[in-house]
Amino acid sequence: MLLKYKNLTIRNAVVEDAEQLVAWWNNGKIMAHAGFPNGIGQTKEEIAASLKNDTDETHRRLIIEIEQVPAGEMNYRNKGENIAEIGIKICDFSFQNKGLGKILLSMLIASLFDSMGYQKIILDTNLKNTRAQHVYEELGFGKIRVLENSWKDQLGQLQSSVDYELYPKDFVSFAVL
Repeated sequence: MLLKYKNLTIRNAVVEDAEQLVAWWNNGKIMAHAGFPNGIGQTKEEIAASLKNDTDETHRRLIIEIEQVPAGEMNYRNKGENIAEIGIKICDFSFQNKGLGKILLSMLIASLFDSMGYQKIILDTNLKNTRAQHVYEELGFGKIRVLENSWKDQLGQLQSSVDYELYPKDFVSFAVL
């Protein structure tokens, strides 16, 4: 996948990105919202090996570039039955809260619906992440359920999550591709 819009690029992660991904994924400040306040503890070699298994048909890790500089990551996973599950992290905090997540998600979602033929996109987020929930709802995602105290983070603290789904007819794009 290679998507471009103005100064934004979304591209497939490759083995050479493992060093950047290990820096992000092992940073507890970046990963806390996903339940890993101590980071995920993977090595560069483990991530590189995992990236070799990415395919368009199964799952794909993606790198977000802003002005050609890596600033975050996205992913999608084929859940079967024309359903994709997605995720996003803008890892460079200086690019957060600038409306870029909405545009980047628009780029990915449009590609998944239009080019790849998915008919539904799902995701979940921490109930405390109200910023993300606002963005998802602006894009047209519908809240399916809230799962109270459904999982524990690395520190053993109970967390709640929100499940969302999006259909092509409900999608509101914030990028003109």
